Amino acid sequence: MKRPTPAPASGVTGRAACAGPLPRREFLQVGALALGGATLPTILAGRAAAGQARTDTSVILLYLHGGPSHLETYDLKPEAPIEYRSIFHPIPTNVPGMDICELMPRQAQLGDKMAIVRSLHHEMSSHSDGGIEVLTGKTPVIPDPTSQSKSDHPDIGSVLSKVRGMSTNAIPPYIAIPRSTYMTQPTYLGLQHGALVCADPSTEYFQPPIGRLSGGIHGERLGDRRALLAQFDHYRHGVDLHGNVAATGEFTQLAFQVLTSPQTAAAFDLTQEPDVLRDRYGRNLWGQSCLLARRLCEAGTAVVSLYVDTPKGGAQFTNWDDHIANAGQPGHFGDYFRRRMEYFDPALAALIEDVYARNLDRRIMIVVLGEFGRTPRLSHNATGTGRDHWPQAYSVLFSGGGLKTGQVIGATNAKGEYPTERPLTPQDVLATIYQHLGVDYHHNLVDHAGRPVPILPIGEPIAELV
Repeated sequence: MKRPTPAPASGVTGRAACAGPLPRREFLQVGALALGGATLPTILAGRAAAGQARTDTSVILLYLHGGPSHLETYDLKPEAPIEYRSIFHPIPTNVPGMDICELMPRQAQLGDKMAIVRSLHHEMSSHSDGGIEVLTGKTPVIPDPTSQSKSDHPDIGSVLSKVRGMSTNAIPPYIAIPRSTYMTQPTYLGLQHGALVCADPSTEYFQPPIGRLSGGIHGERLGDRRALLAQFDHYRHGVDLHGNVAATGEFTQLAFQVLTSPQTAAAFDLTQEPDVLRDRYGRNLWGQSCLLARRLCEAGTAVVSLYVDTPKGGAQFTNWDDHIANAGQPGHFGDYFRRRMEYFDPALAALIEDVYARNLDRRIMIVVLGEFGRTPRLSHNATGTGRDHWPQAYSVLFSGGGLKTGQVIGATNAKGEYPTERPLTPQDVLATIYQHLGVDYHHNLVDHAGRPVPILPIGEPIAELV
C-alpha cells in the first residue's frame, strides 16, 4: 500500500521545485518559521532589537472560540427558572462551595488548584470584536456585527514577543496551536511578532515548525555547517528577490542554531513523554495540544495560545458557538457540548495536574476563557435549542502562576445575567497575566504614526488572585 503523504503544517503548502526565486511559502516549508509571512532571521533580528530583559514565566491561554456558556461550565444556576437554568447538574469540587458542571469530573478533583472568576463582562457581542477586546485589551471603536473585524492593536502574545524577545535557548516567545486567532494581528509591532503557528500535534505525521531543512536521506548533512549555510543562502537569496528577508549575518547563523538545535527540536517532540502521560492528556487535538503547550512553556516560550476550533462538523466539536443550529448543525446544543467535554475536561485537568506535579505552578499560568458567555435564557425553534451571544456576564478559570487558587471570585445574579459581586473586565484579566509575565502594562508601544499606545489603557491585576 502506498504510504500516505504527511499533512503539511498550518499555513504551509507543498510545491514542486521550480527555477527562479523561491516564493515565501516554499521558503517557510524548507526551514523558516510560519509566522504570518515573516522569516526566522527577521524574527530574531526584530526580537533582539527590543533589547528587553527576559524572565522565565509563561502563560498557556486556552481560548475557547465561540464563547462557552458560563451556565454549562463554571456558573451553573440550578435554582433558576427552567428556561434559564443549566441543562446539566452541578457537582462539587474538592473546595467547598466551588461547584462546576457534571461534565467536568476531572477538573472537580482539582478545585484547590483552580480559581474561578464568575463576574467577567464587556459590551462586544460579535465573535471578532469580543476576541479583540479579550486578547488585546482594546475596545473596537466601530463594532462589526459580521465578526469580520481585525484588531488595530497587537494581542498579548505579540506584545510579549516585542517586550521579552527570544528566550536564551532560542525558543520563540509566542506560539499558537493549532492555528492563530483570526481577529488579531501584530499590527504596528511588525509581522515578526506574530505567532509561530504549530500544526495539530495529535496527527500521525505531525511536524514541528522547525528543523525542516533538508538533511539528506539519513540526516547526515545536518552536521555539515558549511552545507547548511549554503542551503540557507540559496533560499535566502531567492526570497530576497521578493523582499521577504532583511536580516543577514549573525541572525542567519542564529536562525540555523534554532533550526538545528537539539534542545529546540526536543521542545516540540511529544514522543519524549511517557505513553501513560500522553494517554492521560488524551490522544486527540485538545490533549496533545495541552501537552505540547506545557513542553514549550517549560522550554522558555512566554505565551502559548490554544485556539482549538475545528471546522463545522469537526469530529471533536470544538467550536463553542452554541446558538440554535450549533455551527450549522441542528439539534440540542447540549449534545454537542457533552461530546466536546469528553476531550476538553481530561485535557485541561491533565495540564493542571502536570504543571503542579512538575513544580511549574509558579512559572506557568493557565487561563481558560472565551470571547463572551451565552444568553441565560434558552432559545428554542423548530431546528433545535441553544444559547446566543452574551458578553454581559461570563466566567474565566485560572490555575498556576503562583496565584491564590481554591476560590471563586465574583458572582452573577440568580439567572446568570449580569455581575452582582466584583465585576471584572478582560483588561483586568490581561493585567493579571502581564504582571505574572513581568510586563509593565502601563508601558507605551509606538504605532505606525509614531504615537504612544499603552499596552493596557485600563485594568488592574485581580487582587484576590495575586
